[in-house]
Amino acid sequence: MIRKFLFILAAAVAVSCSAGYEVPDAQDVVMYQVNPRVFAADHSFNAVKARLDSIESLGVNVLWFMPVYEIGQEKSVNSPYCIKDYRALNPEFGTLDEFKSMVKEAHKRGMSVILDWVANHTSWDSSWIKDNPEWYTKDSLGNIICPAGTGWKDVADLDFDNQDMRKAMISDMKYWIEEYGVDGFRCDAADFVPFDFWQQAVRELRSIPDRKLLLLAEGRRKDHFDAGFDMNYAWGYLSALRRVYHNDAPATALASADSLEYAGLQPGKVKLRFTTNHDEAVRTPAVKEFCNERGAMAAFVATTYIHGGMLIYGSQEVGYPEGIDFFKYVPVDWSANPSYREEYKSIVSFYNGHPALRRGTVRIYPDKDVLMFSREYGDDSVFVAVNVRNRPVTVNSPEGELSLDAFEYIIRDLKK
Repeated sequence: MIRKFLFILAAAVAVSCSAGYEVPDAQDVVMYQVNPRVFAADHSFNAVKARLDSIESLGVNVLWFMPVYEIGQEKSVNSPYCIKDYRALNPEFGTLDEFKSMVKEAHKRGMSVILDWVANHTSWDSSWIKDNPEWYTKDSLGNIICPAGTGWKDVADLDFDNQDMRKAMISDMKYWIEEYGVDGFRCDAADFVPFDFWQQAVRELRSIPDRKLLLLAEGRRKDHFDAGFDMNYAWGYLSALRRVYHNDAPATALASADSLEYAGLQPGKVKLRFTTNHDEAVRTPAVKEFCNERGAMAAFVATTYIHGGMLIYGSQEVGYPEGIDFFKYVPVDWSANPSYREEYKSIVSFYNGHPALRRGTVRIYPDKDVLMFSREYGDDSVFVAVNVRNRPVTVNSPEGELSLDAFEYIIRDLKK
């Protein structure tokens, strides 16, 4: 049993990724989001490479890098999502050789590498604007515009009715797979891009010989899965989690959100579950969003154990206490809060060791203050109870009466 932050079983079921390099199935993904600007002020690829052993030890099998490409200067706010050249790296992060070396070392440790792909727009000083202005969306006067309704004035909106632009973009995506060994993409603002482009791009990417890819859409549209994506975002679950933590909804809202997100989903498709990421951490870190460190850890268990699809945002594992502005360098003390990091390791280790948590059927035991469920897959069975309140709670469960402290969670191995 795992209770509070005492992990009795986790060490026994630790799963090492170092035995070999293989892109995981979506259901088995433990993703780590790499914001290069929390690793070093320059040559971030080398700094990430130096921390690969530490990241692997968390139980991670996929690294998602935020955009690593050259950033535009015209109208710039230094956003990594303002891409000047899809085939060039941001020199702030290092060289192509340093990037390639980092990818190779990640693969040695059994971790796949996916890149953030920004399909919806480019910078205003992209060569595409100069050479192919017809590739962009224009207003009634023929002026190129920023993406409508976004306020993203630093970027120019691409026109997906233009077939030549589509071909150029897909070619650039293939470049990173074929030349640098990248294993797929997290596709930014995927809801803003037409379904038929994603369908075309996914089909062509998956036609690359002898390459298994992992494709994640940052969006909530269910047609992303019809287009061929493996995963998209669980925004609905995060919204329900916040309502529960703010005492605006009972714990049963989490089970409802989980069921709604998976309703009608094809087998093997996965909703990426998270308590924070770069967009969320700009405003509030998880340790404040969910009341405190204990609340944030309970939220992580409640989010990832109920249906899989696990994401850790780099800095989350040390309980970084402040917002992180990803438009600039923000140093993180990776040696801080070692017991908190060990707790994450134990949670992920147990998760990796129990296929029921990633693939099993879910049975909910409704309660207004405690998220309780069991999951079964073959002879593997796990019971989970998470107190989502900042106060002690006593509840009746299939495991008997449980008394849980504020934000306490209990995880029991019920292997048959």
